[in-house]
Amino acid sequence: MAIRTDLIDELLKNYKKPEDIIGENGLLKELTKAIIERALGAELTAHLGYGPHAAAGKNTGNSRNGTSAKTLKSDLGDLPIEVPRDRNGEFEPQLIPKGQRRFTGFDDKILSMYARGMTTRDIQSHLLDIYKVEVSPELISSVTDAIMEEVKEWQNRSLEEIYPIVYLDAIMLKIRDNGHVVNKAAFLAIGIRLDGLKDVLGIWIDREEGAKFWLKVITELKNRGLKDIFIACVDGLKGFPEAIEAVFPATQVQLCIVHMVRNSLRYVSYKDRKMVVADLKGVYQAPTEEQALSALNEFEQKWNSRYPMIAKSWNSNWNRLNAFFAYPMEIRKAIYTTNAIESLNSTLRKVMKNRGSFPTDESSIKLLYMAIKNVMKKWTMPVRDWGTVINQMSIIFEGRMNQK
Repeated sequence: MAIRTDLIDELLKNYKKPEDIIGENGLLKELTKAIIERALGAELTAHLGYGPHAAAGKNTGNSRNGTSAKTLKSDLGDLPIEVPRDRNGEFEPQLIPKGQRRFTGFDDKILSMYARGMTTRDIQSHLLDIYKVEVSPELISSVTDAIMEEVKEWQNRSLEEIYPIVYLDAIMLKIRDNGHVVNKAAFLAIGIRLDGLKDVLGIWIDREEGAKFWLKVITELKNRGLKDIFIACVDGLKGFPEAIEAVFPATQVQLCIVHMVRNSLRYVSYKDRKMVVADLKGVYQAPTEEQALSALNEFEQKWNSRYPMIAKSWNSNWNRLNAFFAYPMEIRKAIYTTNAIESLNSTLRKVMKNRGSFPTDESSIKLLYMAIKNVMKKWTMPVRDWGTVINQMSIIFEGRMNQK
């Protein structure tokens, strides 16, 4: 709706400084109050069927009955308004429903700040500094708690039938449990869809991982519509290979090469790291498994006297690493690291850093979900070289690509 310039000129005729518009008692706040009250008056007129003082209202059985005061929390600060009433108490305002104390968009600001890791105290201080609005911890909790229904729907939503690649990893949290703060893991799964876009499949909180836990997770994914995973990339999650093979026996489990290298470097002195990394590259960048084993043997002969645990670790995990060499280079690049999920975890850790601990599992899931929603808004492009990767997969996993 276009606003007449002469009306704007009339409103601004006494304008001298910005505070006259956006200040505590500025024009914008007064104008918002006037428009809201005018709109509520129009709603009551529509409800009663006649205007103020109109003869049509006589003997109708209902009439206007003054106003009641209400204070809205808004971007403009605390906004006192007068809400019209009818004598029979039947009027239900639409613009500002009964019980509503926050103007449209105010809750979204609280959720946005919460999703970025701000504590309740931070949010209180920010709202007071920016909008001159005082809010209680209880109000912030009620706003953020309302998101849990959305979380439940998201966690139980239907999934794609096929995710060619799924990455699984965990982020450690401190959560209060039976009066004590304990370390728990938030396990996350990212699936790459057939179109190459990433999707977080779920969040699971548990103190310990194992075959029983992972069987529950994988079964849940299957019950939500997932029929096949071609390759599952994991960071040595205990019990996961056995669980996924029980539910999806055709899925290839691939250990994250980058995690293998990082774990290897835990045993290495700083002065030897560059050389050890270079020699390990000869293993995982080898064109074939035969050449990789030869490079691993050379590595063992060179470094075993100083760092015997490295070659031992690679050899003991080889049956979860060697499938890597059966794939073309484009697929190798997609699965040799769980970077897709580590990048997400890095963002989540930044969000979590202000939290000493969480009071419940649900509170941690709530914040993780809201942070994940922010991250997923940026996931608008397929993973790198996806066209080549999916074409190669259609040949390697022939017959599974279009199954129903």
